[in-house]
Amino acid sequence: MREGVVQTARMGAVTQDPELAAWLVMRRGEIERALAARLGESAPRAAAPETEALRRFRSFAASSLEKGRPPAPALDGIHADEARVGRLLGAWSEAAAEVAGERGEAVRRALAPLVTGFRAALRTTQPARRASGAPRANRRAVVAAIDRVADLFLAIDATNGHIVDANPAAGALLRLARDALLDAEVLRFVPEAEHGRWATELEAISEGAEPRRFSTRMRDGAGTEVRVDAAITRYATRERTLALFVLRVET
Repeated sequence: MREGVVQTARMGAVTQDPELAAWLVMRRGEIERALAARLGESAPRAAAPETEALRRFRSFAASSLEKGRPPAPALDGIHADEARVGRLLGAWSEAAAEVAGERGEAVRRALAPLVTGFRAALRTTQPARRASGAPRANRRAVVAAIDRVADLFLAIDATNGHIVDANPAAGALLRLARDALLDAEVLRFVPEAEHGRWATELEAISEGAEPRRFSTRMRDGAGTEVRVDAAITRYATRERTLALFVLRVET
């Protein structure tokens, strides 16, 4: 039995709630502020391994709630104390419930099995990781790194504007399964008033421009608009030029 299946069995029933997945992404800033107020001076540093574990848990939680089934948590490279991570995830869940107001108890119930599963995965994988040594840097590690990024990631063909890759956070915000984003035209998720700006940015990247940044809006599958800060980097292969977008919800 694969390790991911074992962890899924341990965490119990997982709620499928795409709306909550998108809400966690869009309200991340408010949740982080509530968490900071809750922890005070005991909050871990930005570079602490517990903080990195929380970043990966946020992506894991959004993907799990979007699909109704949890993926295997991306834990490569994490060397954090499981008990400390557990306390931090518990505090983050309480902060999310606080921001949710009247819906707080529902948020708490939805996150509880995900916290349990993530902690179990961390507890059982770290001994194996210590025994086997540092993992090799390969394509799977790069994919895992992109998947655990809390910001939205989109790789877009700069010539035709089609999405060729996306991370779970992008699917959660746009309220679509990740696979449904692939090969879709990115302008489908952009308000018409912003189409010209996106076309200009993609053209600049295709012509070899330096990394660019701009503020824009995106629109999810239900038509709800959200403002994001977009950073774009050019990545050229023999077959095509990709525009790599990292988008952060503006709060």
